[in-house]
Amino acid sequence: MTDNRNTILAVILSGLVLIAWQYFYNVPQMEKQRAQQQTQAELQKNAPQPTASPTPGATPQSGNAPQPSTAPGASQQAQPVVSRDTALAAAPRVKIDTPRLAGSISLKGGRIDDLALVQYRETVNSSSPPIILYSPSGTAEPYYAEFGWVAATGVTAKMPDSTTTWQQDGSGNLTPSTPVVLKWDNGEGLTFRRTISVDDHYLFTVKDEVSNVGNAPVTLYPFALISRHGTPQVSGYYILHEGLIGYLGEHGLQEYAYKKIDEAKQVNFKATNGWLGMTDKYWASALLPDTNAQLQARFSSNLSGNVHTYQTDYLLDPVTIAIGGTATANARLFAGAKEAGVVGINFPFAGLGGYNKELGLNHFDLLIDWGWFYFITKPMFLGLDFFYRFFGNFGISILLVTVIVKLLFFPLANKSYASMAKMKSIQPQLQALKERFPDDKVKQQQEMMEIYRKEKINPVAGCLPVVIQIPVFFSLYKVLFVTIEMRHAPFYGWIKDLSAPDPTNLFTLFGLIPFDPTTIPVFGHYLALGIWPIIMGITMWFQMKLNPTPPDPTQQIIFNWMPLIFTFMLAGFPAGLVIYWAWNNTLSVLQQSFIMRRNGVKVELFDNLKATFARKAT
Repeated sequence: MTDNRNTILAVILSGLVLIAWQYFYNVPQMEKQRAQQQTQAELQKNAPQPTASPTPGATPQSGNAPQPSTAPGASQQAQPVVSRDTALAAAPRVKIDTPRLAGSISLKGGRIDDLALVQYRETVNSSSPPIILYSPSGTAEPYYAEFGWVAATGVTAKMPDSTTTWQQDGSGNLTPSTPVVLKWDNGEGLTFRRTISVDDHYLFTVKDEVSNVGNAPVTLYPFALISRHGTPQVSGYYILHEGLIGYLGEHGLQEYAYKKIDEAKQVNFKATNGWLGMTDKYWASALLPDTNAQLQARFSSNLSGNVHTYQTDYLLDPVTIAIGGTATANARLFAGAKEAGVVGINFPFAGLGGYNKELGLNHFDLLIDWGWFYFITKPMFLGLDFFYRFFGNFGISILLVTVIVKLLFFPLANKSYASMAKMKSIQPQLQALKERFPDDKVKQQQEMMEIYRKEKINPVAGCLPVVIQIPVFFSLYKVLFVTIEMRHAPFYGWIKDLSAPDPTNLFTLFGLIPFDPTTIPVFGHYLALGIWPIIMGITMWFQMKLNPTPPDPTQQIIFNWMPLIFTFMLAGFPAGLVIYWAWNNTLSVLQQSFIMRRNGVKVELFDNLKATFARKAT
């Protein structure tokens, strides 16, 4: 019974890892390939892009609320796709120049529609192009933020829209120390003034003012929106949300993937103390209204031709501007990299408050997808970040955090390894039982359990180290996968990016053969086997050989093949995760050897290795 239980447990654990690997890696990889092919096909069609923005905000309940079908003055006419440089040159602009951002504000429409993240590159090569976040209308993938006012129903005053050309008050670039002021007069008594400032990270502050010198009061609704044209290419992994996101008061965290919002078309929320926007794997754009503002927020997807336009927006409560009066609306925009220290971590003793704490936001730390097991994932990241500040290398951090995890579970692992050592010491007795009762399995099990009871052995304790390792494994995988701090983080030697798989490959003789076997259809993903996965497989094999040979033939087959299976499985995982597993295996071998000696059991690692090769030679 015990042998069967161990066999079943080993099969279940192996199956869980196999299923996880298939679900989190192999299937998304195939979906990603299909998405890339579809995107290329669409680009080849040179499809026109819409220039219009759907109405900002959900339709208010007030009787005089605005109900236009598009943003005021926006045109529904399609335009051909042009290059980014052509689109930028089509309108006067104010340059954005900060330590982390470069781009411009379009005076036509007053949009923030040109942003590049200068500290992040497309590849590990420092001379590769910077990451482009925002792009203006007319390009292949428009993405921008817009702010302003919507006139209440019945108000006929001319309002600024996407075609309005603003005038800069003064001159100069937008920098952390020099805000930009834009002005526009509608010629009917309303003067619009917009002050835009930016900090040295990724936060824009927008102050909109309206002065009324006309002959009647005017009621307006402040709005803000983020619009993105075309369905973005996403990673396609279940453990990562990419799409529309927000934390909207009592509605809590709201996440809509692009496909989900395509089906829903539009989702409305009424909330206080909320934020909303769009998130990619490493980058995000989010509207951060005042925490006490009453929001009428909306997620939406609109189809024009064969191109989707995604939008997150909100309307604030209406403001009536008396004759001779002035109204003010404040808005904030986050547009940049999802750095934990900038976004913030809402976790005890984290010490990384960022905008979440500084602005008193409502769970803005959830802009980073920490996952359901955030209580494990966040401490894992904080530990890695702590050691990184001392050693300047996340690979060293992984090695040190692995040591700490081993120390934390040292008492439990000691009991497990001690039980395994005792199991090895009683192997002659178990073998004798089988010889005494060769045809009576029930009697064998009874006598075996009696030996376990006398020796105080837990026969399933040997699986505890593997069980303990699973949550640590997945938390580290999550950190490596979603945190931008790990992106392009180098180790030593050929590992230039811990968040990417080992770039070497056995099947190309580590670069000697100019061929990429991973491009082979169907099973190409299985043909990526780098140096570190091979090292990991060898350390796992050593660990298996340190344990007593299972008496059951089925168990022997499972444990003999497991290192090879895991080697191929982990080959496509981030290199940092493979390094962790190899290092953990090495520490486990050392720890188990020490405990076996302390329990008077001979360490037969090398004997078992010699016996394995001897059997093969025979």
